[in-house]
Amino acid sequence: MALRNAGTTAKNKALVEGARLIRGERAAILAANARDIEAAKAAGISSALQDRLLLNDVRIEAMAKGLDDIVDLPDPVGAEIERWQRPNGLVISRVRVPIGVIGVIYEARPNVTADAGALCIKSGNVVVLRGGSDSFHSSRCIVDLLRRALKAAGLPEDCVQLVPTTDRALVGELLKAMDWLDLIVRAVGAR
Repeated sequence: MALRNAGTTAKNKALVEGARLIRGERAAILAANARDIEAAKAAGISSALQDRLLLNDVRIEAMAKGLDDIVDLPDPVGAEIERWQRPNGLVISRVRVPIGVIGVIYEARPNVTADAGALCIKSGNVVVLRGGSDSFHSSRCIVDLLRRALKAAGLPEDCVQLVPTTDRALVGELLKAMDWLDLIVRAVGAR
């Protein structure tokens, strides 16, 4: 509820801090990503898939820049998108509001962790992320940074969460969790 009701200033503060942490904790991100790359090589994953998984200084900067770009977007919450008047004089308007709790399932692209988390913060939605198991360590590191950024902005850090296991059975459970998830986004090609 706190993120849903958070003002633009607090949400942007979290995103600015997230970008700062991603830049400042580059070594931690690279170390986590090295664990993922090592495991991918040991599993015989193709070089093309390893490239999607790989983070380097340029890609980490692009993640941070993505958060900067989201800060610059107008806050969608509260924006009036339509207004009309009924014949009896009643004025009705359609206003954007947060959806609630969003589950995002995606493949082994750790940058999506930052993008999806940041977009949900900006739009006032709680997010539960389930990236590909190949990027688990990288995603966990990025989520930890986003959670620290939320806390620094005075927002609950639990507004961004990562499914804490690589067990594929949990994807099925997540898809059935409509009693607490309001929307599930499943990226094409996600396992």
